[in-house]
Amino acid sequence: MVCGPRVPHEAYRMVAVGIRLLHNGGMLSITHRTFVGAALVLGARLSLPLAAQSAPAPSRPTAYDLILRGGLVLDGTGASALRADVGISGSRIARIGDLSSASARTVIDVRGLMVAPGFINLHSHAVPAVLPTAENMLTQGVTTEILNADGSSPLDIGAQLDTLAAAGLAENVGASVGFNTMWANVMGPSDRRPTPADITRMQALIVRNLERGAFGVSAGLDYKPAYFATTDEVVRVLSPARPWRTFLPNHDRLTPEAGFSSRKGMDETVTIGVGAGLVPVFTHMKVQGHEGGTADSVLAMMRRTTARGQWVAADVYPYLAGQTALAALIIPGWAQDGGVAAMRQRFADPVLRARIITEADAAIAARFTGPRDILLNESGRRLSEIMAQQGLTSPGAAVVKVLETEFPSAILSFGLEEDLRKILQYPDAAIACDCGAWTATRAHPRGFGTFPRILGHYVRETHTLTWADAVRKMSGLPAVMAGMVDRGFLSEGMFADITVFDSATVIDHATYERPDAKSDGIRVVLVHGVVALRDGVVTGARGGQPLRRSKHMPSRPLRLDVARRVSARGTLQTAGATVLRSFTITARQEREARTATGRIQFTLPTGETMTSVSLGLLQSAPRWASVSGWLQSARGDTTRRAFTLVIDGDDPFVPGTSTTIELFIEGLAPLSGTLAGTLSMSDR
Repeated sequence: MVCGPRVPHEAYRMVAVGIRLLHNGGMLSITHRTFVGAALVLGARLSLPLAAQSAPAPSRPTAYDLILRGGLVLDGTGASALRADVGISGSRIARIGDLSSASARTVIDVRGLMVAPGFINLHSHAVPAVLPTAENMLTQGVTTEILNADGSSPLDIGAQLDTLAAAGLAENVGASVGFNTMWANVMGPSDRRPTPADITRMQALIVRNLERGAFGVSAGLDYKPAYFATTDEVVRVLSPARPWRTFLPNHDRLTPEAGFSSRKGMDETVTIGVGAGLVPVFTHMKVQGHEGGTADSVLAMMRRTTARGQWVAADVYPYLAGQTALAALIIPGWAQDGGVAAMRQRFADPVLRARIITEADAAIAARFTGPRDILLNESGRRLSEIMAQQGLTSPGAAVVKVLETEFPSAILSFGLEEDLRKILQYPDAAIACDCGAWTATRAHPRGFGTFPRILGHYVRETHTLTWADAVRKMSGLPAVMAGMVDRGFLSEGMFADITVFDSATVIDHATYERPDAKSDGIRVVLVHGVVALRDGVVTGARGGQPLRRSKHMPSRPLRLDVARRVSARGTLQTAGATVLRSFTITARQEREARTATGRIQFTLPTGETMTSVSLGLLQSAPRWASVSGWLQSARGDTTRRAFTLVIDGDDPFVPGTSTTIELFIEGLAPLSGTLAGTLSMSDR
């Protein structure tokens, strides 16, 4: 691919204005291809010839702001690695290939290291005060987090993102709207049925937050009081989200009536997703307790459901224990009805206390691996120790005794290694840490170790995953699950969120006894082109941005096994006004290609014509496409501007058949309108 005219360094120092929507994500409809497997374990040490992703380097030097020189590039699609330089201009990736003749203000030698897209944590419980530094996440290679997991969020995520941005961000943050919060706000802490007016209020809260940029709707139906909502009620509340085509990450509900079955909890998540028109996601997916060893049947269900046309996905962390409030998953729902004070009143009733203990014992036996493996975070005590100290033979009685005066969080062991490995290998299971930017010293080791543990233990040591697939599961896959279009991949025009790691040394050190031990092997992290971590040490830079998703950036699978083509011609109109006097795109990407070929050209109402000088990855699905790259004006101005184009061929928000186009150009206000003309798209 031609890199375009060679321009002076200062031409790349563009400052984007009025472009906040460029921080949105988007979707990709490519399937990961076959890639180099175990051989890549040594790949970072091989002296491979430079493989140009673009055309050979120009004879006259080109200037960039930063060059990562000589690394082994894994682009986030699951494709095999290639040795290449990565040139960055401002906050964007300008070129990937042989840049040996190019210069830059900053050059970082990454020979012998792997260069990947910044990792994306879909399931974040970040502490707001820690986001300006985010050391535990940057040292894991994470550059973006999606907040408000398990259904908990503020009522207004727009205000949440604005507040976080004002304090400065070391990493990017997006947010989901939480079903649990909306339910509790309207229904309160008690088990009661919603009226039609209650349903309408909750629906309005969901839609309002999607309009303000929510990436999805998170739920934690295992947690009270959302636990009290029936399946049908959840579907009714979420149904107005259907045209947004987003995802539903849900902490599956395991009930005593269903035998605390993980499988039945996942079946419910699928039922809700299908009913509401959202992508069901099994969040921190696991096969628990008495169902251990049955991962194959659960994964077979996911494959069958996806084959029928309803994509089902998951996120997973590489541990066999979780962390939550001690009461949440052990004390029966009826006993938690009304909140903590009401629960403790029931403890004081001898008859109710006996029933609660019996049902708590049943939950522990069905869901977890025993009292020895339940660790109270704040005190460091194990439930088995409390039982011995109190002279108790019932773990449920010990839990009730603790909860009479405390409300601690706990580490709860639940599963088998063989199930975990199978879930990790499932193509549509993304890696997420169920953690976030925090400094807690009494917490789960996933807060400091998840992503390096995947790379060090599950790739290098056990070969459960390949390097390419592990990176795909931490970057490209979570990006498209959330609906991102301009990050998650290493490609021209994408934002320069990049993680560089040493495949020979990357590993986690955090344990349940030392959960805040930092990982090794993450060497360099860039956030929007800003060096946030170098030589494994955070720099204090705050290059992160608040991310907001638009309604034309749907969640969809990551597929690379098809050729993608899109062509369109016409004008762009909105409310009777002309947005673009002319618009033309002809772009295609073959099955084995890393970037698209073709051209985009349009004329602004001012008469200025802009033409693409390079294209990056073409993302597509039926009647939808997106591509990023670089543009140049036909007026003779040599300044290049990064762009992201989204074509929504069947806009669900416009009556009838309508094509909406969104065009985000660096340094210009976003452009959006309806195509008056012709459109052709294909995936095959």
